[in-house]
Amino acid sequence: MSVISEISGTPVMFRGGIGGTAPTTETEPGFAHQRCRWCGTASFRRLLCPVCASSDLETERSAGPGVVVQSRVVHRGTGVARNESMVRFPEDFVVPCRIVGTAPHLVWVGATVRPVRGGNADSGEVVFELCEVTGDDDPR
Repeated sequence: MSVISEISGTPVMFRGGIGGTAPTTETEPGFAHQRCRWCGTASFRRLLCPVCASSDLETERSAGPGVVVQSRVVHRGTGVARNESMVRFPEDFVVPCRIVGTAPHLVWVGATVRPVRGGNADSGEVVFELCEVTGDDDPR
């Protein structure tokens, strides 16, 4: 499902359902979340505000890159290791996601991440990539 909207005069494409996983402009990827119109709490993929239970949520675009607050390597379901992380955004909401583009064991807490360019937003899976990729086993 795709909906075309306009934020501050710039056409924006929102893909996905509740909260949209990746609003994109023609020049820059972004990340959509909801903000409660009653109490101002930011959240991700919610039907109701987690603080006041209002259903009056509006979709906004995140201001900046996210920071990994939890990361683990998972082998479950496949023979290939993958990364599962929790990422906090400047608006103070946390998103469960997968980080791609680097080995799963090289994702560290405190790393900055951004939405993957050209990712498949219709799959429903939230996928990010590291902003700074290190080539060694020494996370910074």
